[in-house]
Amino acid sequence: MSRTLNVVRMQLINRNTYIWIPLLVLAGAFVLSLAVYALIPGDGVKVGGGAQAPLWYFLVVGVQSLTLTFPFSQAMSVTRREFFLGTYLTAAITAAILSVVFVIGGLIERATDGWGMNGWMFYGVEIWQGGPLAAFAFYFLLAMTFFSIGFWSATLYKRFGAFWLTATLITIGAVLVAAMWLIGRTDSWGAIFGWFAGQTALSLALWSILVIAVLAGTSFIPLRRAVP
Repeated sequence: MSRTLNVVRMQLINRNTYIWIPLLVLAGAFVLSLAVYALIPGDGVKVGGGAQAPLWYFLVVGVQSLTLTFPFSQAMSVTRREFFLGTYLTAAITAAILSVVFVIGGLIERATDGWGMNGWMFYGVEIWQGGPLAAFAFYFLLAMTFFSIGFWSATLYKRFGAFWLTATLITIGAVLVAAMWLIGRTDSWGAIFGWFAGQTALSLALWSILVIAVLAGTSFIPLRRAVP
């Protein structure tokens, strides 16, 4: 465990990737959203999507967490298992910090009726149906999903190169298109939309745990043989 925590410390040497840039992206999106709200006349509800920006950035965090530190970790005799666990723990810590910021922002929005302008960035009725803890879980799992996608892509690139990463992504795209064709042929879209309509934001986020587990598992296998 101590060596895994050392990986966390090693990753956090680059605080820009894990902490400051996500917070900077969030702050920039927040300020710009408030400026847009102030420019819109009337008292109608104003909803901004700027809060998505730092969550999408976690995809970049996933890529950089491998490409920037994996070679150095191997030079420091860190095992690949320790690097994997420590990196995911670092991502979980930073995703939790960002999720806390989102929850605090949502609470402030509720208390101030949308910053006094009926403008909403952090608080969404569907996301907050289960309260602050449910909102925290939603944002945390979403950030970890994006991180896992980035980390998975980086490990495939590191192990097999750009050609096989591209081929894998094309194959996944082809499978998704084939699945959509099959759903259309069997007239199953209504059932699928009905299932999604019956879910809450939290229950959908909990399904992402399965996605995270699959991505993490299929990341560790090529990582074991990746060349630093």
